[in-house]
Amino acid sequence: MTTDQPRGTEPVPPAPGEAGVLVLAGTPIGDLADAPPRLGAELERADVVAAEDTRRLRRLTQGLGVHTTGRVLSYFEGNESARTPELVEALEAGKRVLLVTDAGMPSVSDPGYRLVAAAVEKDIKVTAVPGPSAVLTALALSGLPVDRFCFEGFLPRKAGERLGRLREVAEERRTLVYFEAPHRLDDTLAAMAEVFGAGRRAAVCRELTKTYEEVKRGGLGELAAWAAEGVRGEITVVVEGAAAPGPGDVDAEELVRRVRTREEAGERRKEAIAAVAAEAGVPKREVFDAVVAAKNAAQKVP
Repeated sequence: MTTDQPRGTEPVPPAPGEAGVLVLAGTPIGDLADAPPRLGAELERADVVAAEDTRRLRRLTQGLGVHTTGRVLSYFEGNESARTPELVEALEAGKRVLLVTDAGMPSVSDPGYRLVAAAVEKDIKVTAVPGPSAVLTALALSGLPVDRFCFEGFLPRKAGERLGRLREVAEERRTLVYFEAPHRLDDTLAAMAEVFGAGRRAAVCRELTKTYEEVKRGGLGELAAWAAEGVRGEITVVVEGAAAPGPGDVDAEELVRRVRTREEAGERRKEAIAAVAAEAGVPKREVFDAVVAAKNAAQKVP
């Protein structure tokens, strides 16, 4: 069974007992013209189409001028766990199952991971129709280093949990990529400025590939002030990684802050001191003395 069958030809039915194929298909993140050429062919060929939103799927097929002949099922966060066994059963019966989400690649902050994991466990073939990605598009447009990066998805909604998650990556040197809802963007950028520093460079990418696409670049403090006025659309935030410290670049106050960050994340003080010393390139005794001095100073405050 091939994945690049020309449009208009009939798919070869699986041999008796042969498992089907799970196809993850990327969909446009804004501009319908970005749809990969194979997407239309796979939509017409699939025995089962699992869609995050069947109404959006209908608009997609109409825009592409194609017709689905297979069974269409909804597959979203609310029913993902319950519907996965049904889709695996179809795959085991030799069906070709196509998974599409509202935008971008399935499994990337979208439904899909559970189904892929279940298919892999059953030794069922999984392939993909590569398509647009908000993560990679934002990285490319950000103007920030892209040789090494990590995707952090959506931050927690609660302020305390959000700060805790940011502190976990405060010293991460790779470029960071986040998704965020427009009504939470100002709070998120303010929290990033607090944890990463107001001067840390970032880019807010809004409505990528759409009519009102905008990329706003600047320091986190500057971007937080801009977002406070209100921002609309789908948002991807790209943040510069932490700078590698040079000899003598990290003062005692910063060493203490880093130890506290690690302790708040659950590390024991001894391990936190050792890790911070290794990061800063200083002796462990120097970090230990800074922590003790800060503790003594705090106890003297009335």
